[in-house]
Amino acid sequence: MKMRQLWMLALTCMPALASAQTGTANEPVSYIGGEICNPRLHDGGFRYAIGTENIQVMRANRSHPEEAEGYGWTYNHAANITYWRGKFYLEYLSNPIDEQQPPGQTLLVTSADGRNWSRPIVAFPPYKAPEGVTIPKPYYGYIMHQRMGFYTAPNGRLLVVAFYGHSYNPFKEGGIGRVAREVKEDGTLGPIYFIRYSSHTSWNETNTSYPFYTSSKDKGFKEACKALLNDKLKTLQWIDEDRGLDGFYHLKDSINRVQATSYFHRRDGKVVALWKWSYAALSADEGETWSTPVRVPSLIMAGGKQWGQRTADGRWAICYNPIETQPYRYPLVAITSDDGITFDSICVVHGEVPPRRFMGENKDFGPCYVRGITEGETTPPGNDLWLAYTVNKEDVWVSRVPLPMKTTWSGEVDDNFDDLAPHAPVPHWNIYRPRWAEVYVNDSHQLCLTDSDRYDYARAIRVFEAKSEVEIALDVMVKEEGEAPFEIDVTDRHGERIACLHLSKGAMTLCGQPVGTYTCGQWQRISLHLGNGQVTFGNQTVAALHSAKAPERLSLRTGDYRCLPDRQTPNQDPCPPLPGCDERVAPTTILIDNVKVK
Repeated sequence: MKMRQLWMLALTCMPALASAQTGTANEPVSYIGGEICNPRLHDGGFRYAIGTENIQVMRANRSHPEEAEGYGWTYNHAANITYWRGKFYLEYLSNPIDEQQPPGQTLLVTSADGRNWSRPIVAFPPYKAPEGVTIPKPYYGYIMHQRMGFYTAPNGRLLVVAFYGHSYNPFKEGGIGRVAREVKEDGTLGPIYFIRYSSHTSWNETNTSYPFYTSSKDKGFKEACKALLNDKLKTLQWIDEDRGLDGFYHLKDSINRVQATSYFHRRDGKVVALWKWSYAALSADEGETWSTPVRVPSLIMAGGKQWGQRTADGRWAICYNPIETQPYRYPLVAITSDDGITFDSICVVHGEVPPRRFMGENKDFGPCYVRGITEGETTPPGNDLWLAYTVNKEDVWVSRVPLPMKTTWSGEVDDNFDDLAPHAPVPHWNIYRPRWAEVYVNDSHQLCLTDSDRYDYARAIRVFEAKSEVEIALDVMVKEEGEAPFEIDVTDRHGERIACLHLSKGAMTLCGQPVGTYTCGQWQRISLHLGNGQVTFGNQTVAALHSAKAPERLSLRTGDYRCLPDRQTPNQDPCPPLPGCDERVAPTTILIDNVKVK
């Protein structure tokens, strides 16, 4: 773009910026923290939301589909989550390899506690057109798309919903329609019905594969569908695929700027709608009318979803990827607010980016397309924020974020895990739990890290009070030693490693220097002293890896430190699956106890 064009574009933006006032239609929300992402680090260099647990729901596996969802499909995305009658439900769409390439289906998983999930079942199978109905040009197959997953109706019925469309573009003329079916309390699913056809096309009951909902004999199901269709806030989540040529939507968006709606009520009662690319709008009448969508300059993001909601502690959170690079959607962060208008305290929810095992079209790196439990759905027990998303658009994850979100710790740390039930959540520890690299409290009340994943690791982080001089001690046993090394890192608030104690094949190195040995199956007391740019282990002192103002985090990890993929890693260069990625390796098991920081 020429300089004159850039200058004219800047002039057109100036009046809106000059008249913007936080909380008004010109700036419905604002982030005032000022911290921005360090693109060099997977966690962006931000502080962590203390106590967050990242849980892998489904690990894609092409060679052994019985280890995954039963099909071996490796494009998995668009996770949606809800809670209903004592159980979590999570929906995601799935394609064999690539985004928006046929066939496509939608899968459903459940959990009683959000931490242990069932095997997926098919909620909406690949679409099969009625006999004699052909695919219109230029489309060439059928796929699924969805921004909304669940609806709990006023009569108590739970609907799972999704959208059928054509490849490669299911939007507008490429769409067919929205489908819904009932989720029964016994885990079975009712029949599939169309609940709304695309307003851009001529699809109807005569030329589609499923009947229209009004033909159902179930009065309660029809009441639930009608209630959903009349809910202007819930159905605004549908606007991506069908822009409502029939006037269905009350939002005026003539240039189709808004995508992936989330919404919440602020403390003042107004509704905030959030979309990709930092867009937001306000409604003072429950979605009957909306202000013109505007870009919020303090929310830095690209085409990943942003999610906003009121949290169980009476505050608000917005979750998103805080960087403008489209194919590199990491980390996943949250900002918080007391009024739903002014947000601060940015913190990491998910800061890990494992290697992408399977190349596929538009499989962006990192945790992306985050969704929480929509307003009006049942709030789960406990005091946590629950989020669903996918990583590298191949694995499905959830996060349990304790409330209120905290990023700093005061006082000493003395954790022995004695009061914790086996496999219970671990308070104050940030846990990263892939399916093949678990972190849990065992029957002996020790923290156990296991790892049989060639390309990922188990990780546990303990935030402590930042001081220029720190004493850290913990008991460690390498119970089983497979391929994965074990590393104990001490970092500052930005994730810069001050010290790294590396255990592998019986040898210990500290910041790259040999400092001793260990024996598998035997406990060893590890003591580190950090201060004045040095690290002491036993009677040996070495220079710190990096200079930092103050240590603040203890990181335990069954694998080497990783910084790849980075923002230069090719996203679309064809490549085979990573060697052996569908096979477990010999396990590593680490036991941890009596962690003290002072």
